[in-house]
Amino acid sequence: MRKYIAIIIASLALFAGQAHAQRCLPKMQGIEVRANMADGFKPGGNNGGYSFGAALSTYTKKGNKWVFGGEYLLKNNPYKDGKIPVAQFTAEGGYYFKVLSSPRKIVFVYAGASALAGYESVNWGEKVLHDGSTLHDRDAFIYGGAVTLDMEFYVADRIALLANLRERCLWGGDTKKFHTQWGLGIKFIIN
Repeated sequence: MRKYIAIIIASLALFAGQAHAQRCLPKMQGIEVRANMADGFKPGGNNGGYSFGAALSTYTKKGNKWVFGGEYLLKNNPYKDGKIPVAQFTAEGGYYFKVLSSPRKIVFVYAGASALAGYESVNWGEKVLHDGSTLHDRDAFIYGGAVTLDMEFYVADRIALLANLRERCLWGGDTKKFHTQWGLGIKFIIN
């Protein structure tokens, strides 16, 4: 008898309609991988910048999330006919509030703030430039924060495409304090 009841329940589940996975439940976690442009639209050349990052996001009540991760940012500063690279390695911890979600829980928009800390290297530690000039900017530990506008678009139950716009402000180094970033990424839900 139990066997027949189980078959009937399974048949109803398969043929009665499609079940959708629940998203953004408390304690649900995802791994994010991102690629961003920094300070403009020129990835190469003498004034381009880009960043790569990975993070672990954990959802809380009401669909909000904690984000913990790391990021590598490389910004080229123009100098005569060449460029001076500035690399930043940062760790991030922040909280993002759900601002908007679609009725079917496919698209989510978040606004968040993060604390950042890390290390900045100017010209990879080389003080003498290619023309013999001496660079007075130094490598340093940096700290600050970021505000982010983030969007998640679920293409499958455990895979989401990401888009973000963020402004970073970092002190402690000798170079530019503010960096505007925009980019894309992908998130894999792991539990």
